[in-house]
Amino acid sequence: MTDYPFPAPPQPVLPIVGSDQLFPLRRVYCVGRNYAAHAREMGHDPEREPPFFFQKNPDSLDTSGRFPYPVKTADVHHEVELLVALGAGGRDIAAGDALDAVFGYAIALDMTRRDLQGAAKKLGRPWEIGKAFESAAPTGPVYTSKQVGHPAAGRVALTVNGTLRQEGDLADMIWRVPEIIAYLSTYFTLAPGDVILTGTPAGVGPVVAGDRMRGEIAGLGALDVAVV
Repeated sequence: MTDYPFPAPPQPVLPIVGSDQLFPLRRVYCVGRNYAAHAREMGHDPEREPPFFFQKNPDSLDTSGRFPYPVKTADVHHEVELLVALGAGGRDIAAGDALDAVFGYAIALDMTRRDLQGAAKKLGRPWEIGKAFESAAPTGPVYTSKQVGHPAAGRVALTVNGTLRQEGDLADMIWRVPEIIAYLSTYFTLAPGDVILTGTPAGVGPVVAGDRMRGEIAGLGALDVAVV
């Protein structure tokens, strides 16, 4: 038995729809500005340049249905995204083989301390202070690819207190899921338990304590989250 100087932290996991098994989380990769309209609203050119990535922490993924408003910020934004959960990995995966590595899909919210992210951008610093805080990614259960296939099109939307804020389609992604996996695998050795947040449609905006967010992706149900 391994001897630790203090209790080992619990393994972050996601529930799997229709199963008592749990999906163990290893790494969390996030694709930036992967919808053209969102790139424009953030002041960037949406031409098809190579994708870029940042990371959240595995224990940032929170399935409690509650989003505690984080500290050190006055401007927290919602971003609804398709989460891709990998059940296999490797290096230099061909785009034509990439979907074979996918275990399933889920809805996730890439919550962002926008003011801290903006300050980091101006200084040319990493974004993690705005992206990787506690409970920064409210997440729904994983639907296996056997249950839902590999969704390449379908409505993506988010409402706050019943008012539509974000709406788009998975088909609007600049970089599709197989391309994202293939490109990412040229820089990292991917492995089972890795997840990828694939970008968000236009309409991101702030939330405050007391708000109720509802993310929806066609075929994956809905994710209800209370800001507390």
